[in-house]
Amino acid sequence: MSTLLRRTVDGPVATLTLNRPNKRNALNGALVTALKDALHDLAADPAVRVVVLSGAGDTFSAGADLAALQALQDATPHENHSDSAHLAELFAQIYRHPKPIIAKVNGPAIAGGCGLAAVCDFAIAASSAKLGFTEVRIGFVPAIVSVFVTRKLGEAAARDLMLRGRLIDATRAVEMGLITQSVAPDGLDAAVDAIAEELATETSASAVALTKRLLADVQGMGGQEALDHAVTVNAFARGTEDCQAGIAAFLNKEDPPWRKGSDGE
Repeated sequence: MSTLLRRTVDGPVATLTLNRPNKRNALNGALVTALKDALHDLAADPAVRVVVLSGAGDTFSAGADLAALQALQDATPHENHSDSAHLAELFAQIYRHPKPIIAKVNGPAIAGGCGLAAVCDFAIAASSAKLGFTEVRIGFVPAIVSVFVTRKLGEAAARDLMLRGRLIDATRAVEMGLITQSVAPDGLDAAVDAIAEELATETSASAVALTKRLLADVQGMGGQEALDHAVTVNAFARGTEDCQAGIAAFLNKEDPPWRKGSDGE
């Protein structure tokens, strides 16, 4: 594991911590690679049910490493395109990851760092955190994150955030739907732990993975195409082991297997 990224596992919960506190956890090529590799490994680990993403120090992430971007100013168009695609693949990987991912926003989440939090399934922020897409204020464009944020917020809210490039507090971010919850800084750990435990012990891993894939897939479909796809997923889900076990447990007034597993039975 790269020293740029810390990985810890506590039961069914894996935590990935961006570990460049001296650079405000800015995303460079090496850190993006480390994140992609770690997420790939965790996707294949049946013991891990939930992934938490956070930042070392007092910042979640300041977004792209501007020094690294400056160094790419003399790169070829192909090299710049490849570097941009590398980052886009990370965002897509988070968006389509089979495990639920919680952003633990312990401090400022700026530009690509804000996008990183927004693309997670849940984002819990300390009330003291500031969030926003500041790219236009330095002559840059929030290109990659716009794809996911516009899907999440709608065009009007995305324009408000991305064209003005201002920072907002965590309470306003919740109101806009950018993040899930704002909590007092000293309650951040407990809030994230509570959601992680609920996901790990109250939900089916296969059902969550199928639901995440469904929600991602239907975004780009027309109404009838989406409905036809939903019918296919519905029919497939009925034959999964988890669905059959879950229905049987409910009818027998028993705990489903995933809840029993959390009690060590």
